[in-house]
Amino acid sequence: MFENLNWWEIGALLMLALLIFGERLPKVIGDGLRMLRGLRAMAQNATSDLSRELGTDIQLQDLHPKAFIRKHLISEEDEAALRKPLQGLLDDVKQDLNGVKQDLSEVATAADIKNHTAPSVSAEQPARRTPSLDLDAT
Repeated sequence: MFENLNWWEIGALLMLALLIFGERLPKVIGDGLRMLRGLRAMAQNATSDLSRELGTDIQLQDLHPKAFIRKHLISEEDEAALRKPLQGLLDDVKQDLNGVKQDLSEVATAADIKNHTAPSVSAEQPARRTPSLDLDAT
């Protein structure tokens, strides 16, 4: 949660909290920690109740619908049978995308060769000068 905060920002937040809550800051911190402990206990009780009702061992991570279905409702054979038709489709799409990637790299190589060869400027054609852009103005 606080992985993007540096020490100066944390210090500023603490100073702001001290200014807002003043003498009540230790009590507010204690109340917040008690609330966090209560939420954790409720989550653990809910998972244990659900485990007891279903008759299986359920972890908090298992409550994600995909993980729950994989672990408790279908067997590995059923999952493999569901994946098999889609695997062929996935392989076909990967093969088509690899072909498109090769075509694009060939086009990029051909365009790169054309860009690196400098056109000859004859005396009859004055060299065109591209106007420089003012980066501050754009």
